[in-house]
Amino acid sequence: IHLAGKAHDTKNRSAAQAYFDINTGLTQKIFDFFMESSAGKFIFFSSVKAAADSVVGDVLTEDVVPSPRGPYGESKIAAEEYIKEHSSFREEEGGRCSGKQVYILRPCMIHGPGNKGNLNLLYNVVKKGVPWPLGAFENRRSFTSIDNLCYVVEGLLTRDVASGVYHMGDDEALSTNELIALMCEVLGRRPHIWRMDRRMMEGCAGLGTLLHLPLNTERLRKLTENYVVSNAKIKSALGIERMPVRAEEGIVKTIRSFSN
Repeated sequence: IHLAGKAHDTKNRSAAQAYFDINTGLTQKIFDFFMESSAGKFIFFSSVKAAADSVVGDVLTEDVVPSPRGPYGESKIAAEEYIKEHSSFREEEGGRCSGKQVYILRPCMIHGPGNKGNLNLLYNVVKKGVPWPLGAFENRRSFTSIDNLCYVVEGLLTRDVASGVYHMGDDEALSTNELIALMCEVLGRRPHIWRMDRRMMEGCAGLGTLLHLPLNTERLRKLTENYVVSNAKIKSALGIERMPVRAEEGIVKTIRSFSN
């Protein structure tokens, strides 16, 4: 199970080459070792960012032609291509390569107790009682509960699943407004969600881009865009209809861990 890698740097402070040295170069070395070993299964943790920085249409599936933006996604897709080229697996032929099975997992945002990513940052804002001014933007985003992810990994290890690329996410997508409401519910507070005029907020973001302020056009897009990921293929491969943990249940478990 290859989890090692350089995480997405949202502040863009990392040199591009560092992503390719670690996410691509290290993966190549580890996969070469696997192919020469007696191990029968290999699980590579890629990312949905290797497939697309933004979702075109309603949902992101494995059929999409990869179009990553930035060194993180580009380094991940380069690693995927190396694995495919050097394993020559064919999903339609039973998913085996020289008696081995190879899985490329593309999870969307993973969260769980001890999470240190964007969910934690949003929680700290909500905890301070700062109103959320982007309530007029009704977006939908997919998340991946660590419990669901561990369930899938165990399934790949213990069942005869065809090699291939699999997207990973919870069954339900949530909006940022719903996330904030759940955080307030855990905190025992009423949510302060302001539905400011969309055009006004877009204008403020445009001004922020010119003046290099925290809220700029790119950040507004990231905060309000839709990014729904299909998990239908992995569920079909495992022979299940639902993931064991509902999206809201997983999010609440993560949020509660922040106050411990």
